[in-house]
Amino acid sequence: MAVMDIVHYGDPILRKICDSVSDFSNLENVIDDMFDSMYEADGIGLAANQVGLDLNLFIIDITHTDEEEESHVFINGEILSKDGDEEFFQEGCLSLPGISLDILRPERVTLKYQSLDEIWHEEEFTGLLSRAIQHEMDHLKGKFIVDRVSQAERIQFKKELRDLTENSNKRLKSKVSKKGFVL
Repeated sequence: MAVMDIVHYGDPILRKICDSVSDFSNLENVIDDMFDSMYEADGIGLAANQVGLDLNLFIIDITHTDEEEESHVFINGEILSKDGDEEFFQEGCLSLPGISLDILRPERVTLKYQSLDEIWHEEEFTGLLSRAIQHEMDHLKGKFIVDRVSQAERIQFKKELRDLTENSNKRLKSKVSKKGFVL
């Protein structure tokens, strides 16, 4: 198992609508690495594109709360409906380190998804798990929490967003220049 680098704001993969998973053969290792990466970064959820993978896949672990006893893996997720009272809740993001915003989301979500055994499920989720699912599904559709707030709120983090973008661009350029092979 290995810890993968978390991709930060400014990396183009985070603005892409992620592709559906069709090959499940190597997913177990990818998922294990994603959990290691999420735990290392002290997160509760992680979308595949946050570690540079163009896959409709995300994981959530809120077992530290009284709400859930098991971690979750969602593959090829699609939100079918959102309902219930909308509430603000402060959300952070591993791809936006140091930025937390009050985000308005409905309390319930119905999600259609596949599990690792390729079986389709349709379930309704509430509470923190519902919020985390909505947050991670946003990632898979190329959206950030900063896209869910007013321009005035976003301006408060203009410098941080610019710095994250510059660092992402530097990282991408260094990746390109490091291509080669070892003899």
